[in-house]
Amino acid sequence: MAEQRPPAPAGPRLPGRLTAELIMRSPQYMSCIKFYEIDLRGNKIAAIENLGATQNQFDSIDLSDNAIVRVDGFPKLLRLKQLLLNNNRVARIARGLEEFIPSLETLILTNNRINNLQDIDPLATLSKLEHLSLHGNPVMTKPNYRLYVISKLPRLKVLDFKKVKQKERDAAKALFSSEEAQTAHASNTFEPDEDLAAAKQQAGVANGGAEQGAGAMEEDAAASSAAAAATSAPSQEQMVAIKAAIANAQTLEEIQRLEEALKTGHLPSEIRVDGGQAGAGGEANGGKPDGMEVG
Repeated sequence: MAEQRPPAPAGPRLPGRLTAELIMRSPQYMSCIKFYEIDLRGNKIAAIENLGATQNQFDSIDLSDNAIVRVDGFPKLLRLKQLLLNNNRVARIARGLEEFIPSLETLILTNNRINNLQDIDPLATLSKLEHLSLHGNPVMTKPNYRLYVISKLPRLKVLDFKKVKQKERDAAKALFSSEEAQTAHASNTFEPDEDLAAAKQQAGVANGGAEQGAGAMEEDAAASSAAAAATSAPSQEQMVAIKAAIANAQTLEEIQRLEEALKTGHLPSEIRVDGGQAGAGGEANGGKPDGMEVG
């Protein structure tokens, strides 16, 4: 059994960073499965970096209970067989991992944030991967999740701590017999963190939900009617009434509002074409300046 190394002299420790100093003073030991392992648990590490400081001396690296969001950032660790990443925030797995950790046999991603089936596709190039755990990730709720993973990782022996059976391999092969079938199935999975409001808008669904359906239809109908009225040409009587109101308007704002009404033919509420009041800018004598009665 290898002896545990004496702790290195304490160096500067950067919160949330996987530094060479942290690597040098972290516990290193022979695990119960005879893997030489380094314990980097619970250091609030946000990204995998500086693992070159391990000098490719470990069979297992334990990065559990940190804040890692992406599986990437590895140097060439040809000896690494086991990677423990449970209880992090992993949502993405980088492509090309086979170049840096080609001997990886076990990957534990329990209790992370992997959402979609296609998110596990980069693992397909790890030819020696036999043990995988995605337990506690949202991806587990996707239809045919287990069969999809088995179809992508044909060498897998244990998935989510359950042995992969031959009948599962046969079912996976039958269901995902082609790359097109895999792509279609993966793209049809719902992503929980996508913008629900945007999805509803694209689907033509009101944000208020089903209970507002009738009201929304009525409002749409009213808006359509108003739009139709607005685009119709004003009648002769309407034009006379609006022009008279413009002539007697007291402010620029009122003139602009009335000119807009002249364009649309939609009379403001204070203007009538049947002999009533014709504008807020009327004279003091009853608010009926000359020319405002047209009917």
